[in-house]
Amino acid sequence: MKADTHPDYHMIKVIMTDGTEYMTHSTWGSEGDTMTLEIDPKSHPAWTGGNQNLLDRGGRVSKFKKRFEGLGL
Repeated sequence: MKADTHPDYHMIKVIMTDGTEYMTHSTWGSEGDTMTLEIDPKSHPAWTGGNQNLLDRGGRVSKFKKRFEGLGL
């Protein structure tokens, strides 16, 4: 196997948006660096559900609903 093909794997500190901190292994930065997150699973709508509005103007969602409206599920 070739030498030096894998990145350095070390411990870093991660700070979440709510201020909580934890230590984890990473290839980001260098040993002892701190990563401050701007978006994390506690605050991002993709994980929390958030206030999502489904906008569809005769597109895929409308076609899907029309196609399967008679199934009654």
